[in-house]
Amino acid sequence: MSETAFILIVERDRAHAERIAEGMRSEGHACSVVESAAEALDSLRSRQPDVILADFPLLEADGNTDLLAESSLLAPDREIILMVDNHHPGQDVQCDLAKRGQVFEILAKPVTLADVRSAVTRAAEQAKRNRANRALREQAERRYEFEGIITGNEHMLRVIHMIRRVANSKLTVLILGESGTGKELVARALHLHSPRSRCAYRAINCAGLNENLLESQLFGHVRGAFTGAVADHKGLFEVVDGGTLFLDEVGDMPISMQAKLLRTLENGEILPVGSSEIRQVDVRVVAATRRDIRDMVEKGEFRDDLFYRLNQATIRLPPLCERRDDIPLLIDHFLKEAVKIHDKRVETISSEAVRKLGGYKWPGNARELRSVIDQMVVLADSPQLGIDDLPEHIRGSTEIVLSGIPSTAGLTMEQMEKAHIAQTLKLTGGNREKTAKLLGIGARTLYRKLREYGLQ
Repeated sequence: MSETAFILIVERDRAHAERIAEGMRSEGHACSVVESAAEALDSLRSRQPDVILADFPLLEADGNTDLLAESSLLAPDREIILMVDNHHPGQDVQCDLAKRGQVFEILAKPVTLADVRSAVTRAAEQAKRNRANRALREQAERRYEFEGIITGNEHMLRVIHMIRRVANSKLTVLILGESGTGKELVARALHLHSPRSRCAYRAINCAGLNENLLESQLFGHVRGAFTGAVADHKGLFEVVDGGTLFLDEVGDMPISMQAKLLRTLENGEILPVGSSEIRQVDVRVVAATRRDIRDMVEKGEFRDDLFYRLNQATIRLPPLCERRDDIPLLIDHFLKEAVKIHDKRVETISSEAVRKLGGYKWPGNARELRSVIDQMVVLADSPQLGIDDLPEHIRGSTEIVLSGIPSTAGLTMEQMEKAHIAQTLKLTGGNREKTAKLLGIGARTLYRKLREYGLQ
């Protein structure tokens, strides 16, 4: 069965319209039948249809009511199918509308249910594409780019505002977020918008480095300090003197190293390994971790005094699943980058593929999304990426991610059921077949409840 649609039937012959509606409902579609253009506009104001199936004389009827023009404003994604009598005097107008793309298809009367079913299926698919493309355009208009951070999401816009505010300060910044959320992009942005931007910026990942190696990397060492130390070596604190040092995954730093880092943060002093000469540096430290650092402090796994010193300003980056409205923007950005890097002739990605990517949980966040787009571009054999180009674990996913469940306190059982059905319908993008499956009820039961609760 194709995806379900909401069809508005505008026809003076009520009996004929109801026969069509019954046939469409048997296919799983929702239908509303009206007998005039004025009634059609009332219906449009309460719910946008995917397809308008209209008798041609009613397209411009009821005095000043212009159903064609008004419906384009009230339901910009809808497609119109006209039912026309070949002997109607407005035949030239009909042809002109079709040529200009203002109607999807013209069906000659008498129409058969098979003709209507075929036309509606194709028109509904086009309406779905219209809706997806419009959403992409609207998201693109909201796109905001700041030092590699691409977003239209309110939380991320607040992050950018926070970066701008603290960049000019001397505060140590702690960035919290899962792996792949863009912590280093934030660290670089803090440096580039600070008075230290003309000086050096360096980053080091504290995870996986033992204490001795990490100490040498940060503070340097002198010749003979240990086996293999054949010459003096400047540590990162000296290299970036006057600039910014980004300590990624600081939560994985050995506890003994934390005391040495705290000393440097408090008085700007470093002591190279094997040396007795204390050196002075002026470095702005930005730290980041994917771990629950407050929990680590409570468990004694991270020094509380170092935590308070690092946590002078905190920036939390949400996981990608909490900023799904940014996924199409990131797809577009990563696609353009991948095309340049891999020199591939890929121009677009289908709205169906974007929707599938948008429903995936993304445990690896934006880094994983970039990797997926890279893979799709490299393996693509056509100018447009589609569902078949998606990795199997995403293509086969039927995941629907709940964004939040409203409180049901104080609602009647009927109100709770109506709200639950409406929420599930929203999560499936209006797909009634999938909604019924998720609710654990039959399709006919769902259609009956939709009618009862006015959710059609």
